[in-house]
Amino acid sequence: MTVSPCASPPLAVHVDGVGLLGPGIDSWEDGRLQLAALAPARTQKTVLPVPAALPPAERRRAGAIIRLALATGLQAVQAAGLDPARLPSVFASSGGDGLNCHEMCVALASPEKLISPTRFHNSVHNAASGYWGIATGSMAASSVLCAFDGSFAAGLLEAVTLAVVDRAPVLLLAYDVDYPEPLRSVRPVPDAFGVALVLSPQRSAGSLACVRLHGDSCLTGDPADLLADPVLESLRRSIPAARSLPLLCALAMRRGGRVVLDYLDGLQLALELTPCD
Repeated sequence: MTVSPCASPPLAVHVDGVGLLGPGIDSWEDGRLQLAALAPARTQKTVLPVPAALPPAERRRAGAIIRLALATGLQAVQAAGLDPARLPSVFASSGGDGLNCHEMCVALASPEKLISPTRFHNSVHNAASGYWGIATGSMAASSVLCAFDGSFAAGLLEAVTLAVVDRAPVLLLAYDVDYPEPLRSVRPVPDAFGVALVLSPQRSAGSLACVRLHGDSCLTGDPADLLADPVLESLRRSIPAARSLPLLCALAMRRGGRVVLDYLDGLQLALELTPCD
């Protein structure tokens, strides 16, 4: 079943770089091997690197969501061979910094009700975008959005549209981190996961694949694609940003065809993927 079109004529972009970090996944190359069934999927806790690109003061203030976004974004930009300072960006997260939210709730529930300035400025949904600008010196346009569990698909739609309309590469970053109790009981995100894609309207020598969104069929009632590996499928289901895994799996396996991603309740995002030779 298809529903109302999302664009006409088709929108087409090329994937020029990928960044990936999550449970048992240290990089896109590591994740690519697991997604292509060339290495076993692992279940280790996500390891977030130190954000060395930030100045020392900001580095000390950077929480998990900022470290996650910076790590994946820099991976993708480096793979694409582009200058991050000149690259427009789209940041997408289902809920922002879970630990920071928890700590602010704890502070507000205390008799003093005092919130540290660092926690306050890290609480805004565009915090990762701001730290990205500090780390890279970027003054390019940056969009920040949230669509709960559909945030990756929403971010992909935004980034593809910007790349096509502006005729320039765009960096998409989608990321989520876990919540401590008691928030975890109502928002059970178990770990951190982030993905970044450099999307360009023109094919380059390093392009991995072409992604097309067809106006008459990109929004669909068809179910989202599942992953054959039970570890990776569990990851896809448990962390909103990991709803990107069917697309990443197709990229890793250099498999063309239709890919369906979770988006909104009863409404998925369908795209056509064509690997580049």
